[in-house]
Amino acid sequence: MAKRERSLAGKVVVITGAAQGIGASTATALSRLGAKVVIGDLDQVLAEKTAAELGAEALPLDVTDTRGFTEFLDEVERRVGPIDVLINNAGIMPLAPLEEEDDAATRRLLEINLHAVIHGTREAVKRMRPRGTGHIVNIASMAGKAGFPGAATYCATKHAVVGLSESVHLELHGTGVLVSCVMPAVVRTELASGLGEAKFFKSVQPEDVAHAIVDALRRPKFDVFVPASLDAMGRITRLLPRRLGEGLLRALGGDKILSSATHSSARAEYESRAARSAPAAEKDADS
Repeated sequence: MAKRERSLAGKVVVITGAAQGIGASTATALSRLGAKVVIGDLDQVLAEKTAAELGAEALPLDVTDTRGFTEFLDEVERRVGPIDVLINNAGIMPLAPLEEEDDAATRRLLEINLHAVIHGTREAVKRMRPRGTGHIVNIASMAGKAGFPGAATYCATKHAVVGLSESVHLELHGTGVLVSCVMPAVVRTELASGLGEAKFFKSVQPEDVAHAIVDALRRPKFDVFVPASLDAMGRITRLLPRRLGEGLLRALGGDKILSSATHSSARAEYESRAARSAPAAEKDADS
C-alpha cells in the first residue's frame, strides 16, 4: 500500500543557510505548499530579500554561535510557533589537498558542517520529542559515502553527518520524530564553482535537491539520494574489492571531480566568502 502523503500546509519549517542555493530553492518549494518558512543565514540582507520574495521570514543566524543558534530557534518559536521541520542546510566546501589546508579552514569546516548540524539536531530533538512529532533533515552529500581527493576534511564532515543522522534516527525510533539524510551529487550552486562533470556523476540543480527534500517530508524516508541513481552506484562500488572500486572511480573521472578545481580561479570568490563564514568560531579561536 502506498504511503499517504503528509500535508506541509501550515507547518513551521526552519532552514539554515537558506539565503541562496539549495536552501533558497527548498524554501521556495515549501512556501508554495503553504509551509511557514523561516530562513536563517549569516547574510541577513540576502536572506531578507529571499524571504520577501516568498512571503517567508528571515532571521540572522551564525550557526557556529552555539548560544545564538539556540536563541534563533527560540525566537522562531516565539514568532511563528513550534518547529515542525528543521533543515540543517548550512555548509561550506573549501577545496585543497589536505597538506595545503590551514588549521583555520579545518576549524571552519568542522564548526559549520558538523558541529552546527549536531547542535541543530540536538536542539530539534529537545523541542520535538516531548510533542511526539517533528522531522529533522540533515544535508550531507555523496561525499558522506565515499572519499574524494581535494576535499578530505569536507568528506570527513559529511561522513560524520551521515553517521550522526543514522544514530539519531535509531535513537528516535517510535517517538514520532523523523530523520532524513540528504546525499546529493555535485549541486550547481556557488559552492560548485569551477567544478567539472564526470561520467555517471552528473551534477544536479538546487531545485532537484529541493524536490527530493519535499518528497521526503511528504513521504518520509531516511536515505535521500539526488539523483536516486547514486544509491545503486554506491551499492555496486561497495560490493567491489577496494582496488576495483577505486579503479572504477578513476575510470569514471570521479577522482577528479573536486581535485581538478582545487586551484581554480573560478572558485576564488566562493573560497573568499567561505573563509568569512564562521565569525563566532573565529572569535572563539582568537580569544
